[in-house]
Amino acid sequence: MTSTHAADQPPDQSAAAAEASAGPLTKKQIRWVFLGVMLTMLLGALDQTIVTTALPTIVGELNGLDHLSWVITAYMLAATVGLPIYGKAGDLFGRKVVFQFAIVVFLIGSVLCGVAQDMNQLILFRALQGIGGGGLMISAQSIIAEVVSARERGRYMGAIGGVFGFSSIAGPLLGGLFTDQLDWRWIFYINLPLGALALVVTSTVLQLPRRGGPKPKLDYLGTVLLAAASVCVVLLTSWGGSTYDWNSPVIIGLGVGAVVAAVLFVAAERRAAEPIIPLRLFNDRDFVLTALIGVSVGIAMFSTVSYLPTFLQMVNGVSATVSGLLMIPMVVGMLVATIGTGRRIASTGKYKIWPIIGTGVVIVGLILLGGMDADTPYAYNASGMLLLGLGVGMVLQNLVLIVQNTAPPQDLGTATSANNYFRQIGASFGIAVFGSIFVGRLNDRMAELPPQATGHLPTQGGEAGISSMTPDMLQGLPDQLREFIVHAFAGALAPIFYYALPVAVVGFVLSFFLIEKPLSTEVGTSGGGNGPEAAAAAD
Repeated sequence: MTSTHAADQPPDQSAAAAEASAGPLTKKQIRWVFLGVMLTMLLGALDQTIVTTALPTIVGELNGLDHLSWVITAYMLAATVGLPIYGKAGDLFGRKVVFQFAIVVFLIGSVLCGVAQDMNQLILFRALQGIGGGGLMISAQSIIAEVVSARERGRYMGAIGGVFGFSSIAGPLLGGLFTDQLDWRWIFYINLPLGALALVVTSTVLQLPRRGGPKPKLDYLGTVLLAAASVCVVLLTSWGGSTYDWNSPVIIGLGVGAVVAAVLFVAAERRAAEPIIPLRLFNDRDFVLTALIGVSVGIAMFSTVSYLPTFLQMVNGVSATVSGLLMIPMVVGMLVATIGTGRRIASTGKYKIWPIIGTGVVIVGLILLGGMDADTPYAYNASGMLLLGLGVGMVLQNLVLIVQNTAPPQDLGTATSANNYFRQIGASFGIAVFGSIFVGRLNDRMAELPPQATGHLPTQGGEAGISSMTPDMLQGLPDQLREFIVHAFAGALAPIFYYALPVAVVGFVLSFFLIEKPLSTEVGTSGGGNGPEAAAAAD
């Protein structure tokens, strides 16, 4: 592959990119803009985690245990579908108006979630909130790319990555605090002051060029087909192996639907005047490689974040809140790596080494985590989490920087959103597959339980089993039975991290094939586009 973008050339760039110059922002203005961006990133990141600890109370009050998973799935589905749409909209209409639209939609969804009277309302409003949440993430990353040069962007991307690490701890803690001390509805109301402040900052300080030229032709067909494919994939990964068997007609139908929609989407994009994901992006080797590396590291990260709390609660016997605190080593690793590598990239202009080192460290972290059992000390577990956090922190945010440095200015938002989109879809699929493997391994171990012991297990649908076992229930079981189940969980769950190793190794190998291009020192230009210096791309 080459980086010439020869195929699928963009239409009349002079007209589509015609802009009224607003002039570069001062350092003080950039700091204020960054404050607004960080606030909105915090909103979106927190809302993915703050709900988890409040869910038992929510479903109890709204009498909706059967629909519990949809409170999370509705948000994730809407946010995933919205990622590429927001990216393209920002390229076509300007990022400021799209960013503010996302904030307003997110805040409206938050208010409606807070006043929901039943589970159907809450699920619907969570989807609306997710539509705004997807736009917060992508617009924030694209705005930083538009006001800060690629060379300096690493510093800011590092801090943005730190927001995600902070939210993974603060979210569950705040969710539990609001639920216990106030009311679960405050997990949504807290968004209002933060969102209002972000709106004020972006309205008064953020100055971005306005898009001029003729009215763009929107890719309605491509949008619908991409949304259909995304819905099929997310539902397949959410339901497969849990709500429905992997070989059930529903899951098979979703898989077929995803493939058909994806094929039709590619055909539609070839003919669209303004494709929502321009196929010319795939002519750039770094764009394809960053997407694949992001998927591999994303699978490692999200599977760990998803299943480590279960290990800590069911095997180590800690509470949900304490399990979040015990994952601080991973957060510390992410913070140190994202901020540290961002500063190093800004000072040296070199970035290729970090995905290589990062994916290598991820592999070591997974090996350590895969070796956990019921008797390993916490220091050992924490070492694995720390290394995984360090590795992820060296990779994910820097992949966004590489994409933005590679993509032409008119495709900046689209390329950024596409990179996040593929990572989200891949990670979602990986989590579901590993979850299915975990459940299968756990059921095999539980089959060895003596029949007389099943009377102590919780029942669901009149049948005793492990599927309804909570950490509190586990602690109340007889000692011998509790030890059996603890070791069953440990033996079934920890090796899951070994299954992620081949995926991480693929990311490690692919990292060597990245082409390191000079980082642009000018705002609004991409790497390789700054005259003589760009002509000699390093390595």
